[in-house]
Amino acid sequence: MKASVNQPQKLAFAPVAPPKPPAPPITEQTLKIKSGDTLMAVLVNAGVNRTEAHNSIEALREVWDPRKLRPGDEITVTFDAAAAQGDEVFKGFSFEPQPALRVGAVRETDGAFAPAEEKAPVLTQAYRAEGTITASLFQNGVEAGVPVAVLVELIKAYSYDVDFQRDIQPGDSFEVMFERESTEDGRTVREGDVHYAALTLSGQRYEIYRYEDTTGDVDYYDAKGHSVRKALLRTPINGARLSSGFGMRRHPVLGYSKMHKGSDFAAPTGTPIYAAGDGVIAKSGPFSSYGNYVRIRHNSEYDTAYAHMSRIAKGMAPGKRVKQGDVIGYVGSTGRSTGPHLHYEILKNGKHVNPQKVRFPTGRILEGTELARFEETMGETRSVYASLPSATEVAAAK
Repeated sequence: MKASVNQPQKLAFAPVAPPKPPAPPITEQTLKIKSGDTLMAVLVNAGVNRTEAHNSIEALREVWDPRKLRPGDEITVTFDAAAAQGDEVFKGFSFEPQPALRVGAVRETDGAFAPAEEKAPVLTQAYRAEGTITASLFQNGVEAGVPVAVLVELIKAYSYDVDFQRDIQPGDSFEVMFERESTEDGRTVREGDVHYAALTLSGQRYEIYRYEDTTGDVDYYDAKGHSVRKALLRTPINGARLSSGFGMRRHPVLGYSKMHKGSDFAAPTGTPIYAAGDGVIAKSGPFSSYGNYVRIRHNSEYDTAYAHMSRIAKGMAPGKRVKQGDVIGYVGSTGRSTGPHLHYEILKNGKHVNPQKVRFPTGRILEGTELARFEETMGETRSVYASLPSATEVAAAK
């Protein structure tokens, strides 16, 4: 008799589904700012509760003003999906308001929000441009590869000595050396300072050099070390056309000959008007046929006056101190006026003088060791300029 042997039985197992991959702990949403959007609305629409959105925006304010956001800016909003049971936790947001800078707010371990700011490396390079003026310095400068911001600085530096309405003639020429700051991937961060420029006008050459003195003050000087800055600007407005000069003329409203005590500059309504020099506001507000009017007392000898403004800049009340170049108002046609323009007057010892012909006191003149230091800087600047290809040559090589 054979003993029976128990055979092992096969066990059937139900198929086991493969485990689901864990959800990524960090998720990001990239949102584009549209016209009319606020940062608060963008964060709330992304799923952030209002309290946390408010707290994170308050943290951002320490490094960036959220009101500066513009349509087209992209916001990256970050959540942590594994930080709590079933709920995503808002971890913060960031955006790039300009190349080489990323700002935002991040949640810290205690739940509070802290500002975040990250700056990428920036490269600074010198560029050279030159050309012949056939239409205007601005137009031909742009054609030669000079950035608009650099041209504005250039025109402002020369505006003490050059009347851009009358002194520029076809065939005149320009040279300029300026800096450009850019990221490692080639995006422009900022058009930098003008270090050297030269205008040749009707055969006469005008060179200027940027110089930082031993105290840290920066200004433009000619080759002799004389500051180009004068006590007053002849033209306290950019891009305007001289429409009426100083002297007797037939008044366009009254219809008879009358002394015109200033210069008129035609410009679009709203064009900024600048203080011609440092001083104190002596009068501000509606004034007779001048309309909205500002008068600045610069010193015991000179006053300047600005009339027919559409509005006076905020804070420009009598007693307010202003610096040369501060915006004091905007072009308009208030008072006795036939169209938008700035009426500009210069008073010397209380008497009106021709703004286009008055000789202003010169600015600072470098001497001694400061002059020697400037001359050394000027020589280095000339050497750098000579070693650079022009912007038009660079463009042609691409």
